[in-house]
Amino acid sequence: MLLLTILFPIAAGILMAKVPMPKQRYRLFVWIALAITDGLGLTVALKGGSISLFSLTDTVSLAFSVDAMGKFFMILTMVLYTAAGIYALGYLEHDERPQQFFVFWFVSFGAILATCMAENLVSLYLCFEMATLTSMPLVLHDRTKESVAAAQKYLFYSIGGALLGLFAVIVLVPYGGKAFVFGGTLDTSAVAGHEGLVLAAVFLGIVGFGAKAGMYPLHGWLPTAHPVAPAPASALLSGLIAKAGILAVIRLVYFSAGPDLLRGSWVQVAWMCLAMATVFMGSMMAWREKILKKRLAYSTVSQLSYIMLALSLLCEGGLQGALLHAMQHACAKGALFLCAGVFLHMFGSGEVEKLKGVGKRVPLVLWGFTLASLSLVGIPPFGGFASKWQIAVTALDSAPAPFSYLAPAILLLSALLTAGYLLPVVVEGFFPTGIPGEELKREKISPLMTVPMLILCCGTLVAGLFGYTLIGGW
Repeated sequence: MLLLTILFPIAAGILMAKVPMPKQRYRLFVWIALAITDGLGLTVALKGGSISLFSLTDTVSLAFSVDAMGKFFMILTMVLYTAAGIYALGYLEHDERPQQFFVFWFVSFGAILATCMAENLVSLYLCFEMATLTSMPLVLHDRTKESVAAAQKYLFYSIGGALLGLFAVIVLVPYGGKAFVFGGTLDTSAVAGHEGLVLAAVFLGIVGFGAKAGMYPLHGWLPTAHPVAPAPASALLSGLIAKAGILAVIRLVYFSAGPDLLRGSWVQVAWMCLAMATVFMGSMMAWREKILKKRLAYSTVSQLSYIMLALSLLCEGGLQGALLHAMQHACAKGALFLCAGVFLHMFGSGEVEKLKGVGKRVPLVLWGFTLASLSLVGIPPFGGFASKWQIAVTALDSAPAPFSYLAPAILLLSALLTAGYLLPVVVEGFFPTGIPGEELKREKISPLMTVPMLILCCGTLVAGLFGYTLIGGW
């Protein structure tokens, strides 16, 4: 069942590539294949299981299993892929190559599920690379000069970062990097005398895998790729695929090296500095940006580094904050990009200044944008408040000086900047200035595009009210 969960969406994508289908048939195929994939994924998440495909060496195998962390990211994957897939059926209705989009959508779905279920560092690295290769075509779907260049940049940054991660894998595996165990798997007696090498390898792994999550200095692909990718692809890249980097860092630090090894070391200090710098820089760049999708991309750079900052605290409270923020960010940012796709789809412009009065024309969409924005800002009772509160409180209690006060201050400043670059869109959308009322006629939007974004908005509320329950023992 576990292997079938990985292979079925990949097989569905390959079948779509080999068998051209008329419009109604391919849409029906997407619905059926999506339902089967979600059913398989939920079954595996509930029942668990493990499988070892083959051994690469005496101590290294390509193996998959489902633990609590894997279940968490599997469910996020299914929620985001389902919402983006349904939305894409409406968004790509008049596209020249909709079937091609779903080919790579399904294949990348399988690759991300495999990444969630990877049992050891080697399996994780292989699946991580496969997720990059299979999601890259989503960026260049439009085949414009800009989209091809953006896809190349995404590929370069992701593979370059993964090579740094590979160095960490090569170093850690001989010291006991076998099946993931919370708290770490390294043999302390074997590491003794080689602490410098191990710490350097872990730091390079954090920076390398962090490239997928947009952490400075390898963040440049995000603001380049998002504006040119189709809206459902942007929602996946920002809301979920970038979190493959987050998952890889969690597995590397908390399940392989172990947080005890890093706590109080130069790695923790450097990691916290990079994360806080990225939080502030991303927020500032988003505040200055005039193109909506690019603004949201810089916002992703900032918001994902909230998660990195929480993880760098190297304690269970920090891990809880990271998972809460991952949950709410997946829903909120996914919804925001889907809303931005409607604006671009209808009005042909992604400039913020040209979205005045959009709330009069598509009020339901702007309400979705508003709710998701409130969550990212951190307004209760949405998930952003719960996650930021958890991160700030944990930093005050656990972070070394002066980070115990600096981290909450950076979070507060970033929240103010987030309000500054998201809420003006809402205000001008509902209460436009300088536009005659007769020009603002209400438009009809397909339910395929509105329902998924509203479901994701509800997800941000669920994360705020029931987030601690949903993340279980973490």
